[in-house]
Amino acid sequence: MFRTPCKIPVMKGIDHKSYEGINTLRIHPSSTSCKCSRGAAHLVSSKPAGPMIIQPLLSRRARRNRKSPIQRAAFQDTSISPANFIYPLFIHQGEVDIPIRTMPGRYILGWRQGLIKEVARARDAGVNSIMLYPKVPDALKTPTGEEAFKDNGLVPRTVRLLKDRFPELVIYTDVNFDEYSTTGHGGIVREDGVILNDETIHQLCKQAVSQARAGADVVCTSEMLDGSVGAVRAALDAEGFQHVSLMSYSVYKFIVRPFSQCGIGQENINPANSREALMEAREDEAEGADILMVKPALPSLDIIRSLKDRIMLPIGACQVSGEYSMIKAAGLLKMIDEEKVMMESLIYLRRAGANLILTYFALHAATILCGENTKLFSN
Repeated sequence: MFRTPCKIPVMKGIDHKSYEGINTLRIHPSSTSCKCSRGAAHLVSSKPAGPMIIQPLLSRRARRNRKSPIQRAAFQDTSISPANFIYPLFIHQGEVDIPIRTMPGRYILGWRQGLIKEVARARDAGVNSIMLYPKVPDALKTPTGEEAFKDNGLVPRTVRLLKDRFPELVIYTDVNFDEYSTTGHGGIVREDGVILNDETIHQLCKQAVSQARAGADVVCTSEMLDGSVGAVRAALDAEGFQHVSLMSYSVYKFIVRPFSQCGIGQENINPANSREALMEAREDEAEGADILMVKPALPSLDIIRSLKDRIMLPIGACQVSGEYSMIKAAGLLKMIDEEKVMMESLIYLRRAGANLILTYFALHAATILCGENTKLFSN
């Protein structure tokens, strides 16, 4: 780190600042003579070495650029705003908002009153993008998921309602099979337990078209089935929905999901494989995806950065329910400062390269960013 210390006695009119390139000092208060010259290889003291005083002469001190909040803000590389958030909202066909036990502060909202109020709150905080997740009654579930593509189903009805109340709202819809299936898996399951890829995609295409017909702005293929992106894109275009965007969950790994109780599906990639993740993303790009989503978010920072460096499409990060619940649980136990950890987790995703962040913290974080809480990044 530093050059070899040299022994310099105290001399009248001379101090260590006079010596360029010397990083440390041995000071001998009682020494009166020495043999030294500027640039000498070594210095000799007439007395044994005393205590060493380390005085590094630093040419750069990074803390100088962090000494005031104004400077910290001016030099910040990564920014975050409510425009970066997608707010995921659970809905059901009833009117009463149902608390989700494993997700403190989250509810399955009544599709009319509760949902409308929550969307209005989000928009007041600057969040204008939402994702809808339906809670389908068990009585409507079947092995082949026909409820998913009914035009009068819960999601299409909700999309039409929201577009009537909030025309500028950007609505993302989940092209997903497991919520409509009796098995809870992301596809039609054969008797031997194998998920039927192509047969499931046929159903997903009809689901995406139904959602687009209702007014969805972005349909999201969250089942990692081979060829699903290309098939859904073709189905949308064939029905005249060329303007509807397609977001693909290109990288879908497993993390504990408090809201979803089904096991690891055959469609999820191995979380140990980064090259497989890149391959899946490139395939989705080639098939016509407009946005690539990585799920889960924080455990996949390396994947997000890799995609950002290699692919020109916008990158999204899905901060799943498990990530949300871990932060909330630690906050409730007073083990962390919940707000700071929440905000730092989101800025990490932006720094890694995420353009969009789907997060259950969207409303809370947007409220902070709008200035209603001045504690953000106070340290």
